[in-house]
Amino acid sequence: MSKNLPYIMPSPQIQVEEAFGVYQTTHQFYDEIRSRSEFQRYCEWYYTTAEQHRQELKRMRGELNIFQWFRRR
Repeated sequence: MSKNLPYIMPSPQIQVEEAFGVYQTTHQFYDEIRSRSEFQRYCEWYYTTAEQHRQELKRMRGELNIFQWFRRR
């Protein structure tokens, strides 16, 4: 198989290594962009949901608590 390698990749070894290096760097770059944008979307969802829960808690605290009537002794 190694004697057939020049027919598969006729470029010099240095150019092949550079090409794979560029590919690896590009792949890592786009993977980092994807993971950061997913994290940003998660943070936005989390803060939006937390704000909704704070509003619901505020409303619930203002409502009449009927369970208090049953717990009185």
